[in-house]
Amino acid sequence: MVSPPHEAMHRIFQHDPGLFSRVSRFLGVDIPAPVKATALPTDLTETNPVERRVDTLLRLETADQGSFILAVEAQGKKHPDKPASWAYYTAYLWTKYRLPTALLVVCQDPATARWAQQPVSCGPPQLPTLTVQPLVAGPHNMPVITDPEEARADLVLASLAAITHAAEPDVDVILKALSTALRDAPEDVAKPLIEFTAQGLGKRPAKNLWRNLVAVDLSFYTSYLAEEVRAEVRKEVRAEVRQEVRAEVRQEVRAEVRQEVQAEVRDEALTQGEARRAAADVLAVLAERGLPVSDAVREVIDGCDDPETLSRWLRRAVTASTAEEVVTGA
Repeated sequence: MVSPPHEAMHRIFQHDPGLFSRVSRFLGVDIPAPVKATALPTDLTETNPVERRVDTLLRLETADQGSFILAVEAQGKKHPDKPASWAYYTAYLWTKYRLPTALLVVCQDPATARWAQQPVSCGPPQLPTLTVQPLVAGPHNMPVITDPEEARADLVLASLAAITHAAEPDVDVILKALSTALRDAPEDVAKPLIEFTAQGLGKRPAKNLWRNLVAVDLSFYTSYLAEEVRAEVRKEVRAEVRQEVRAEVRQEVRAEVRQEVQAEVRDEALTQGEARRAAADVLAVLAERGLPVSDAVREVIDGCDDPETLSRWLRRAVTASTAEEVVTGA
């Protein structure tokens, strides 16, 4: 599954194709600013069943050097298969469009950036044949923009700087400068950059700082970041409401159970009252007949709470020759 940082690292070049020209000076090359840019299909699949897609693909036209193709790849970690894929991309695009083809790889990790910029040849050492060495933008060469005025001069570059430094200690200062600069920008300019930056920070700790910094902007509440926050708040509120509903249901169930228990206790009390009266009747008959009742027999009669048993003992008490016969059935 494609992650938000991956999407932000290449989609920002779709948002502002001229960004590549401004980034190139940090990469040691001089790419003229385009006078026209066209987004091209990113599907590079041929008739074979292997699907190949580049992240972002642009056709840039310059005033002095003509047109060229720019493929932008977001790379989150080292992958041994990528150089071969990049070689395929550049060769395929060169063949298809017959235009010079540039490959830019955007990273957030210095180790991945160093790996990506190493030249890789498809042939043996003495026969390199085709060598791939992409331009790489990452925390090792992207500017650390900490001045709001500098950020205001190129908001898109400042956003890319925050994205590429997302895991670096300087990211907090970059984000503060960017948020300050965005406050003066029109909503249609600020909103996508707020979203790109939020996506690029991913789940890193700086994401929370970015939320707090841009919360003062009303457009924030309709942005990608707001939707993410809304989902988290919804989860929290759902848990709170669940607890409230459980408490309400518990109270309702408690009231119902209380009524049931009251009825049960009332029935038990009535049964016990009947049993005590029936036991007293048995003892009264025995006393009337002048039959002696031992403590043991009296305890058995007083301790019985079964109305049917006491009713049977009452009938026996009328004819029994001893009190013991009443409770033993002899």
